[in-house]
Amino acid sequence: MPFLIFAYTHESMATYILKRLLLMLPTLFGILLISFVIIQFVPGGPVERMIAELQGHGVEATARFGGSGAGDSIGASSQSASGGNNSQYRGAQGLDPEFIAELEALYGFDKPAHERFWIMVKNYLRFDLGTSYYRDIGVLDLVLEKMPVSISLGLWSTLIIYLISIPLGIKKAVRDGSHFDIWTSAAVFVGYAIPSFMFAILLIVVFAGGRYFDLFPLRGLVSDGWEDMTFFELALDYMWHMVLPIAAMVISGFASLTLLTKNSFLDEINKQYVLTARAKGLKEKQVLYGHVFRNAMIIVIAGFPAAFVHIFFTGSLLIEVIFSLDGLGLLGYESVINRDYPVVLGTLYIFALISLVMHLIRDLVYVMVDPRIDFESRTA
Repeated sequence: MPFLIFAYTHESMATYILKRLLLMLPTLFGILLISFVIIQFVPGGPVERMIAELQGHGVEATARFGGSGAGDSIGASSQSASGGNNSQYRGAQGLDPEFIAELEALYGFDKPAHERFWIMVKNYLRFDLGTSYYRDIGVLDLVLEKMPVSISLGLWSTLIIYLISIPLGIKKAVRDGSHFDIWTSAAVFVGYAIPSFMFAILLIVVFAGGRYFDLFPLRGLVSDGWEDMTFFELALDYMWHMVLPIAAMVISGFASLTLLTKNSFLDEINKQYVLTARAKGLKEKQVLYGHVFRNAMIIVIAGFPAAFVHIFFTGSLLIEVIFSLDGLGLLGYESVINRDYPVVLGTLYIFALISLVMHLIRDLVYVMVDPRIDFESRTA
């Protein structure tokens, strides 16, 4: 009988995982469709940007576009000012329509929007994310190039935040109303109220040569000459560079998780099954970690994907700027500003995919924490 129950549980879990993986496809499709439609209405696209550069900075833009062809087109524009209607692009009046068509072909805008979308979807299924407009590098290669910085910030920050917040939240719940709870609540509220970039600036002023001490580097992931370092030296150098940015993210990130853990444990501690367990003579640690912990942690785990994705991508943007760390957050921001649409959509695709996978992992951890969760009933 135990074997049959084990087999049934794993079969239902496998079915649930398969259904969730299949649901990722329409979800990703919807995200890409909405993003693609929004981009079509955003002013100042790459064609308009190139036109502005050609109109205002003829020599540099001509060399960038590819030699004398652009210059010849601009020179001919005065003769074809009345020819063609290029009013769809701001500043295109008076330019040769053939030159505008060349620009559209260069950036892939010579095809209808729906055709461009379907080409993009087919390419994305093969993880062909296209090429950046301005960096002359594939989007996937660009993402992989920036990934180590974001992984360093997101992974270590999330790990340290959870290692601090969960034990602290449990202890605050057990000692609710005590002096320990009051003093730690003050620290939690300070961390909750002050954003990470403010802590980053404070850490730089105090510890990075800003005013008091010069103990940590101000920028970069590793020092110059890291190619000649041994593995041990490189690991120490890497950790030396990560101390301040990770500290800034941890200080401002542990507050909400600590409060969530405390409130979750307080809610469970006051339930009837805890009183029953205590009445049976179980020790407090047995009650807390054998009964309360499993139920209270479900709410904490539920917030893990959102917290991880926030720290991994969006939460590190200003930290990357302040500490000159060239990661995915900074890449996404610069791509939006520069209207580098392949990078915008490509990074969004990667972000969405990682987020969906993290939600699936959350559900699997649910079962590890509480085996009573029935996947079959969730998929029914």
